[in-house]
Parts: sequence; C-alpha cells; structure tokens
Amino acid sequence: MNQKHQEVSEYYGETLEKSEDLQTNACCTITPPPKHIRDILAQIHDEVISKYYGCGLTIPNQVEGLRILDLGSGSGRDCYIASKLVGQEGSVVGVDMTDEQLNVAQKHIDYHTEKFGYTYSNVKFIKGNIDNLDQLDLEEGSFDLVISNCVINLATQKQKIFKDVYKLLKPGGEMYFSDVYSDRRISADLQNDKELWGECLSGALYWNDFLNIAKNAGFTDPRVTESHPITVENEDLEDKLGDIKFFSVTYRLFKLEGLESDCEDYGQSARYKGTIKGKSTSFDLDDHHHFPKGKMITVCGNTYKMLNETRFKDHFEFFGTWDVHYGIFEGCGGAMPYKESENGGEAGSCC
Repeated sequence: MNQKHQEVSEYYGETLEKSEDLQTNACCTITPPPKHIRDILAQIHDEVISKYYGCGLTIPNQVEGLRILDLGSGSGRDCYIASKLVGQEGSVVGVDMTDEQLNVAQKHIDYHTEKFGYTYSNVKFIKGNIDNLDQLDLEEGSFDLVISNCVINLATQKQKIFKDVYKLLKPGGEMYFSDVYSDRRISADLQNDKELWGECLSGALYWNDFLNIAKNAGFTDPRVTESHPITVENEDLEDKLGDIKFFSVTYRLFKLEGLESDCEDYGQSARYKGTIKGKSTSFDLDDHHHFPKGKMITVCGNTYKMLNETRFKDHFEFFGTWDVHYGIFEGCGGAMPYKESENGGEAGSCC
C-alpha cells in the first residue's frame, strides 16, 4: 500500500469501530431505502450493519440472476443485499483492502446463506485495492453490474478505476454507484488532511472532472439518479473546508457502443410495460426520465439505447428508427449533480 491507502485502511479498520464514529455526515445515506431493501436489511447481521459507511442506495432495479462486483465492499452490507436480490443463480464479488472490514464480511457468509434459504453461498469477498483492479483475478467482460458506495473518493487512481470497470463490464452492462462530489477542485493541502480524506470529503472529485473522467473511460453519457447536498455539521472541519460545497450523488454509467456526447433526436419513443419487479406503475431511468406504465414517452437516441440494449429491453415497447435525425433533443437534463432550484433548497442531515 502507498501512504494514502495505508491511512484509509487504518481509518476504516481501526479509528472507526461503527458508523456512529464518523465525524461528518458525508458517508451517510440520506434517502430511506425502499421497502424491498428494508425487508432485506432486517435479515442482515447486526455487525455488518454497524460497520456500514455508505452514502447512497447503490443497487438498481432488475438485478435477478446478475453477476455483480462491489468496489470497496467493506463489511459486506451491500453485497449481502445484492446477494438476496440476484437470487441463488446470481453471484456477487466484493473487493476491499481493509482486513478488519473483510473479516466481518467473511465471517457472516454462512449466516446469510442460511438466512436467505440458499443451498450454497453466492457471495465471495477478496482482498484488493480498487486502484489496481487489473491486478486482481477478475475476468474482463464478466460482470453485468458494478456497484460502489462512497469509496471511489478514497481512491488515488480515479481515472484508472473507471477504465478498469469499463473493461470488466459485459456489453450493455452498468456501473451504478454513489459517491461524494464537490463544486470545485480541492487543494492539495486539504487532500493531505488524513481526517478530511477519511471522512470522504477531501478526496471528492469536482463534479465536472468526474464527467470528463467517466467519458474518457468510455462512459459517454453519465446519468444522475439521485443527488443531495451534504451538510458537514462539524465546525472544525467546516472551517478547514471554507466555501466548498459537497454533494452525495448516485450515477449510472452504461457500457454501450454508439452513445453520443449530446442527446440527439431521432423521433423515437418508448413505452414501459410495468413488468420490472417492484416497479409495476412506473420506472425511473434517472432523475429526468420517468416512465409511467403504458404511456408512450419520447426519448433521445442515447436513452433509447439505454433501454433497448440493456437488461431493461424486455420491459419496454420501442417505436421509431435511426433513419432520420431531427437535431438536438430538448427533453434531457444535464449531468450536474445538484441544482438547488430544482431540488427545493438545502437538505438536512441524515440519521
């Protein structure tokens, strides 16, 4: 490990013993989970729950039977949620570099196998640094979904992570993850503050740098599914940070050929069938694409591909071709993580 990795491992393996030990609310999930996730959480071992340090909901819809990779899996909370959702025929691999966290995750494998009524475990945890995914025994093009929960900000090779993830995904696969972002680039002095880095703040990417990193890795059209401002609520750390604003954002990135840098209009539409589990009345692709069951919705070419060339295809009817281009599509929003005027003002802290 380099010095930064060692400091992170010590912070999450020794300094923090439980979620309540965090000094800010950056690594804190603000939005209450939906009922089907709450029902699974009730089956997760208490020790796994107590050492959760995430900032969002990182498992999307329609994951039954998928092969999932969790980057920075920690005590295994999200891996075990995913384990239940993918079913016995799916599989989950968690990667983490902190021994104390891995030990908690691994010692409860049998507990969750029995709790979920499985004949064998569909979860595996391996020790590894997400900066070096290419050095782990992970087959390229073998994962349907890659998730991560408030961990990439702790890494030092962020561009490399996204390039490695792109290689690991199958065509049509997805990276769905929550993390912390800032409204400006963070100074080197703040990045060298061990506490600020460990609290998921000073390693946060400036949101526009993230968009460029994602696109450079091959994820042409990042989509926001959820975003909230973060209120640090620690006066000493707030003084250090000054006027920097932080946001907890969940993005989805698809590995799709032919996505365009802008949303283009080809006169296409999609109609949701209402068949995704837990989404019988409507489905949200992102924070500006809402599909009520049975209603035909006009979409840009990129959105058409995100529905038609992924695991969502069988749940939609599609209309239109690529024969005629009508110019820029006006119905898509931007990829900024948060706009106060659109989200009703400042959000409070989580509990």
